[in-house]
Amino acid sequence: MAWVNLEHQQKAIELLASRGVSLTDIAEVTFFIQKEYFPGLTVEHCEENVKKVLEKTEVQNALFTGIAIDELAEQGKLPEPLSTIVNEDQGLYGVDEILALGIVNIYGSIGLTNFGYVDKAKIGIIKKIDEIGKTSERCMTFTDDIVGAIAAAAASRIAHNNTKRS
Repeated sequence: MAWVNLEHQQKAIELLASRGVSLTDIAEVTFFIQKEYFPGLTVEHCEENVKKVLEKTEVQNALFTGIAIDELAEQGKLPEPLSTIVNEDQGLYGVDEILALGIVNIYGSIGLTNFGYVDKAKIGIIKKIDEIGKTSERCMTFTDDIVGAIAAAAASRIAHNNTKRS
């Protein structure tokens, strides 16, 4: 079994909670992505897969980095023009999505497809945090993409673990 840093996993969960996101919120997005493909799938099973995704060091590092950037933006500690770009979540910035791709790539090309879908559709908690970022002093530029990437990776993990081989 691979070594897992449970302390970092717990810190990641706490950081998500500080941004208004629970594991169940992410699991509900994961469930939405996969429910039609896996009859009998439950939100609880999805949440277990979200936890497994959060065990990955690459996921933890992307999450720590992205949330730190959002927090620094809220505090006005980023230099211009980066501060304005991040706070306004400008469409051509794209670095937030690039960071999220580091998460989704862990489970292959299906992760990319799942992420593109949730990033565009803004399902569940992703829509909520995206709106918070656009209508308050909170910066959620990286947070919404990280959450979407975790949900997409968990959905991909479910797909990989349920593929029947001939």
